[in-house]
Amino acid sequence: MSKSGSVGVVTPRTLHFAEPLTLANGSNIAGYDLMIETYGRLNADKSNAVLVCHALNASHHVAGTYADAPKNIGWWDNMVGPGKPVDTERFFIVGINNLGSCFGSTGPMSLNPATGKPYGASFPVVTVEDWVDAQARVADALGVARWAAVMGGSLGGMQALDWSIRYPQRVAHCVAIASSPKLSAQNIAFNEVARTAIRSDPDFHGGDYYAHGVKPRRGLRVARMIGHITYLSGADMAEKFGRALQGGDDEYRFHYDVEFEVESYLRYQGEKFAEYFDANTYLLITRALDYFDPARAAGGSLVRALAPATCKFLLASFTTDWRFPPEHSRAIVEALIENGRDVAYAEIDAPHGHDAFLLEDPRYHRVVRAYFENIAAQLPSPSRGGAGGGDGLRTAAGAPA
Repeated sequence: MSKSGSVGVVTPRTLHFAEPLTLANGSNIAGYDLMIETYGRLNADKSNAVLVCHALNASHHVAGTYADAPKNIGWWDNMVGPGKPVDTERFFIVGINNLGSCFGSTGPMSLNPATGKPYGASFPVVTVEDWVDAQARVADALGVARWAAVMGGSLGGMQALDWSIRYPQRVAHCVAIASSPKLSAQNIAFNEVARTAIRSDPDFHGGDYYAHGVKPRRGLRVARMIGHITYLSGADMAEKFGRALQGGDDEYRFHYDVEFEVESYLRYQGEKFAEYFDANTYLLITRALDYFDPARAAGGSLVRALAPATCKFLLASFTTDWRFPPEHSRAIVEALIENGRDVAYAEIDAPHGHDAFLLEDPRYHRVVRAYFENIAAQLPSPSRGGAGGGDGLRTAAGAPA
């Protein structure tokens, strides 16, 4: 194994799909694009492909950096790369920006071919199941009949779980980290408060703010501040900020502007997020989170919902994650065991809350590394040939390269 490093400079690209995709809401979307990135080499029998599914505000840019933006490092760069837990010297990694997102795939900001104007509020509500169906078309375009693994954290873990149910013969391993089989009422409530902040912004214009040349930044800032609070643990916030005053002042200033360091941090996060994220996409993705509940179609039984799955599983949770707490992962584990499935579970004592899945905790990374080393041990030997450096992308029906 080589020393851990970066995949280096990467180049995203767009796949166009002409064939309509039928969505869970009964509507169709045609002529859509999906932005992807790939890292590593696809082996000769295309058995070493790993799909990495992204969470709410992430994208296809999983690892590496861009030639024209060297500081834009992939959101899971500590996890994916040569010598890293998901080793690009052994695996061919695929990142896909989901339909409806704002990082190159077709979404509310895109032009509606029927009107020549941005979709805006008319973009259809999509679900995790819709994303998985769209990802399956990417797999077809890459010539990947079966993923060595589908993995993700948080909302990405929901997609990995859905892959195991929706396309059981196309997944060898499902890796779901800091995830859940459904949102709690509290989580749905947080999402609704964030959406209300966006919809209440005078610049929202019912979701058609593009035509007005504005952006509901105030609403986005508040939405991000609300979300960010839920991603951290109380202990983590106490350690980082405590009750420290802005600028190191010793005395209260008795005003309503920023007084505490934690307020300054949240405002900074909100400002940054409002500059790069799209408000309609935020509404869309949080609603997809709300709707995910595979047990609903199985009479409320998670055991029956997971019965179609045939792959092996790794689930991991973090003790201080109160957004997707360990009991959510344990519920999945228990349902899988009841179905007689092969499942490994790690509950990691980490202080960082929900965001722990993005951080480089050595215990967490050891778990993932060991699991992927076991997957790699079952793959054909590299001496039996690779894909010549290509990624296997081919022209497929409705998906020209």
